[in-house]
Amino acid sequence: MILRYRQRIPFLTIVVLLGFLAGCLPSPESKAPGFLYLRLSTNPTTLDPALITDVMGGGIAAKIFNGLVRFNDNLDIVPDIAESWQISRDHRTYTFKLRTDAAFSNGRKVTAHDFQYSFERVLSPGTKAPMTWVLDRIKGARDVIAARTTHATGIRVIDDRTIELTLERPFGPFLSLLGMSAAYVIPREAVAQFGQDFGSHPVGSGPYVLSEWMHGQILTLSSRDDYFEGRPRLKGIVYRVIPEDLTAVMEFETGGLDALQIPASEHRRYLSSATWRGRIVSRPGLNCYYLGLNTRRAPFQDVRVRQAVNMAIDRRRLLETVFEKRGILAAGPVPPPLWKFGRGPKDADGYRYDPERAKQMIREAGMAGKRIKIYISADPEVLDILEVIQQYLSRAGLFAEIVQLDWSAFKEALNKGEADAFWLSWWADYPDPENFFYPMFYSSNAGPAGNRTWYNDREFDRLIEQAQSTTDERKRFSLYQRANAHIVKNAPWVFMWHRSDFYVIQQRVGDFRIYPLYSVDKGMEVSLK
Repeated sequence: MILRYRQRIPFLTIVVLLGFLAGCLPSPESKAPGFLYLRLSTNPTTLDPALITDVMGGGIAAKIFNGLVRFNDNLDIVPDIAESWQISRDHRTYTFKLRTDAAFSNGRKVTAHDFQYSFERVLSPGTKAPMTWVLDRIKGARDVIAARTTHATGIRVIDDRTIELTLERPFGPFLSLLGMSAAYVIPREAVAQFGQDFGSHPVGSGPYVLSEWMHGQILTLSSRDDYFEGRPRLKGIVYRVIPEDLTAVMEFETGGLDALQIPASEHRRYLSSATWRGRIVSRPGLNCYYLGLNTRRAPFQDVRVRQAVNMAIDRRRLLETVFEKRGILAAGPVPPPLWKFGRGPKDADGYRYDPERAKQMIREAGMAGKRIKIYISADPEVLDILEVIQQYLSRAGLFAEIVQLDWSAFKEALNKGEADAFWLSWWADYPDPENFFYPMFYSSNAGPAGNRTWYNDREFDRLIEQAQSTTDERKRFSLYQRANAHIVKNAPWVFMWHRSDFYVIQQRVGDFRIYPLYSVDKGMEVSLK
């Protein structure tokens, strides 16, 4: 994917365009009563839970489907179709008891057999599911993935209301994995009916059903009367596919959209607008933006240089100016909402800006005057940030060339380890710090698997392995804190910030909220006045 360049559009231009195009855009009166109108920047690839990899598809699927468990607004694991569960003494076997009133939108009750089918379908090589890792810790799952069998020995149906999952070995965050879209339940008969086109004709047990999908234009969900937690407060949700930010802004300001995630180019205007600033909702996201440092290449093989780069960049000033305060400073890779039991980083700001010390450390490492290449994607906002970083580094004695590539070339270069440094972000798949440690820094994940700094630390690996097998949450988070200390000290990243989401809403929208994770939003709370 080649990222489009975004330009900052003068306010006067927007006013003129709004007036010119107002007659071409849907008026508030033309919207279906009781339906919430939202924007999608791209058309979802699929709504088949086994195949979803994008956030937009996952957010829509969360309203159509259910899993055994889900996350609430505090990121706690709570019952979904499983009304209760028990975990064996050896922490390997999970026994789930299903509620009796959950039904698919075709009218059939959900049973334990449906979960067995759904899980084994994800694992089957014929499905070509990209996220088999969600379920591959179940005993026998890898045999299904390798096509040695069609049934995983660790998935056992006790009766229609009871399913048992047995793991190869204990894995502390396992319940969190079951809250992901790949673990949603679907009916076998619907897959048999639609085949590979199931993703365009999804049948689930959630509070909404897909009632219309004109690919690339509009996607409509209608609420169910028979959902087990009651009918949503909306009659439905209409998603309009609007790729261009300027068009989306015009749609919103003429009433064609009820809520809009504020584009970066419009952030300052909305926050300073007397009309809109009182209708802005924001929340820190579960992400981390960072400058990755390739630990296999000079000069970043030397931990002193990596630490020096962290001190050479005034992250706070960058956040408050170029990034317009759209986030909070990072003290490490893990977003603050994921730290439990008060076990987050002790220094809330991470590395402090110390340009003189940075310059001294680079000189002591014998790297003063070293030339490096920093790879970035084709995004103007990223280029703005990196040009400032380039100046900070030159003052510290490192001279950076910025290499800007389209997304596919950029990703390939990182996977091959060609970049000295690079700008990237990581977003949570599930709400556990392990999701920010294992993919990003575990040694065996070096390269395409996620560890693109090629970081290799045996003690860190040992701590993560121990944390994964620890089911006691307090003990696990204590191990996470120690792992975090290793990462911060060894500095394979410059930990920049955790970006916040900002939405602006129309006056008729009530109880709108931003959820910490896309899968939390079932579309039940929001209303229209």
